[in-house]
Amino acid sequence: MPLPTVTQPNFEGKSAGFYISAALQAVNSLDYFTMMENVKYKSNITRIEGTSMVHDATCDFTENAGTTLALTEKTIEPKLVQVNLDICKKQLLDSWEALTMRAGAGGNPSATFEDYIISYIGEIIASNTEKCIWTGNTANSGEFTGMVTGAVGLLLPGVDATVVQTAASASPFTAANILANLQAGVDSVSDALYGKDDLHIYLSPTSYQMYIAAVSTLGYVNAYQMNGDYKPLYQGFKLAMCNGMGNDELVIAQKSNMFFGTDLLSDATRINMLDMSQLDGSDNLRVVCRYSAGVQTGVGSDIVRVS
Repeated sequence: MPLPTVTQPNFEGKSAGFYISAALQAVNSLDYFTMMENVKYKSNITRIEGTSMVHDATCDFTENAGTTLALTEKTIEPKLVQVNLDICKKQLLDSWEALTMRAGAGGNPSATFEDYIISYIGEIIASNTEKCIWTGNTANSGEFTGMVTGAVGLLLPGVDATVVQTAASASPFTAANILANLQAGVDSVSDALYGKDDLHIYLSPTSYQMYIAAVSTLGYVNAYQMNGDYKPLYQGFKLAMCNGMGNDELVIAQKSNMFFGTDLLSDATRINMLDMSQLDGSDNLRVVCRYSAGVQTGVGSDIVRVS
């Protein structure tokens, strides 16, 4: 089979955003973040909180004594990053051929070589984004600052002093102490947040496995079966397993208070493929992909971090 050629080399703006969006859907943590898809350079996240707003009715308009309206505002500023690849087409030929020869009369249409390359890039984007959401550092090339990065993470006390910091019951986390550590976090959640439908405990895959092991030991039948109907909870709190999180820490927050920003419609969002066979006779394919990404929180005092 001859080496494939690239027939549609450029995707820009909305068309590129479609592919970037598909890649981001593979980012596990984004299931538990609020997506802001069209952030132009930067955007404000505004929360309004009022106290003593409701009083007894009267016939006149009188400003209620003690009424306060507080406006909290943070800025999310996605960072423009890129993927530059120089790929020998022979390296991908076998796997692409296998994809195009899927058996079965009712099989899906054959994928174009361009689609295959884009899916390859998508895996790179998804992996890097998942990592950066939690432990990325904008000081490093190709990364944006995450939630719990060293001393610069957005949930760290030196960055946001309003985030509730709770000491772990025991560290490192184990199956023997994971329930105590979960309890330490739950005990620090304010009464106002209890019962919120989008409230989650964010934890690493390792910590999640420890939890399953702990409740299985206690004889919870559903934990043994792990069928599609099983939804792990701890005292009514949903568990959000996030592949990019490190071990030995937990975060408790609402999905509506955790934000991921990008700009899928910007002209800066693009995917370019340059088939070098048409230029220098080589079997190489050069790929450039640019997109933006970043995270931010809303109200820090409504977030608990256990470490």
